[in-house]
Formats: sequence, C-alpha cells, structure tokens
Amino acid sequence: MLADPRNSRVVLINLTRGESPALDSLAARRVSLSLLQAGQQIFDVASTVVGNCQPFGTELTEKILNSTTQFDGCALSIWRDRRFTDPLGSSDTGIIFLGGSWLEEEIFIVALQGAERGYDVRLLSDLIEARVEADRSLVLDRLALHGIVATTVRQTLLEWAVSLDDPCLIQRVQQLLS
Repeated sequence: MLADPRNSRVVLINLTRGESPALDSLAARRVSLSLLQAGQQIFDVASTVVGNCQPFGTELTEKILNSTTQFDGCALSIWRDRRFTDPLGSSDTGIIFLGGSWLEEEIFIVALQGAERGYDVRLLSDLIEARVEADRSLVLDRLALHGIVATTVRQTLLEWAVSLDDPCLIQRVQQLLS
C-alpha cells in the first residue's frame, strides 16, 4: 500500500548520537536528510525529533530541527509519554517513518511498540545507523515479521507523490530525485 503524506509522520531518534559515522556514510546521510527536508516542505509532513540531534556541522540538521517538534524524553519510553502520543492521536497519522540510531536498540523497540499500537511503521534505512552492523539484517528480518518494512527517503518521496495522483507533483519529485 502506498503511504499517503497526509497520514504520515517522520520520527527521528538520536539522529546524531554515538560514534562518528564514516565519511562516506555521513555524506550519504546528508543527501538523504536534504531530500527528507525538501520532501517535508513539499508534502507538509509533520516530524518529531527525539533525543540527540546535534547538527552535523551543517545548516541542514539545523533546518530540520527548526521545522520539527523536539522531544527530549527517552526514546524507549516515548509511547508512554503523552507529549509524544497526544499529537499523533489528534491527527490522522497512521504511518510512522523512523530514522536515527541505534537500529537494534531504540529504533527496534519504538518500531515494535508503534506496530503494536496499530501504526504502519516504516524504517528510513538510509537514515538509520546500527551500533553493530552485523546485526542489521537480523533486526530487519525480525521487524519484517511484524509488518515493519525498510524503505529509503527517495522511495518515500516518490510514494507520497504517486499516492496523491498529481502529475505535476510526481514530476517535481522526480526532478528532485534526479
């Protein structure tokens, strides 16, 4: 099923926490963050930043931080915190896109708890760091058993455009992705 941006929310958890990623990984994440930021402006998709999200030394994460709801609570308990859940309940949010650190820890738990609460949870794999890279496939396989699938920012933006069935919007996203 295609994700409708009107029912979507992006949640970034501890996006810049932990060890410094390799330069090629950092460059790839910057590209994905840039696309995400552009897509959020095009589609007016709400987002929440949880935990550590200090800027990468660029204006990009600062722009993302300025256009989101920031939540300082512990990622492992956000589903019990009304400051996080009330905005979800008062909107038409049905699909949650997760990114951040660590896949096999916070992302894993938040994703399972979100699915348990009836949300369609999708992982922005190009914005997710694993603490132990060898565990990535194991965690993704386990999450898939619960209907939680991995995608990318690029796939998400195109999916949002196609779901709205607007040829001009589809063309705009295709140009953004080229």
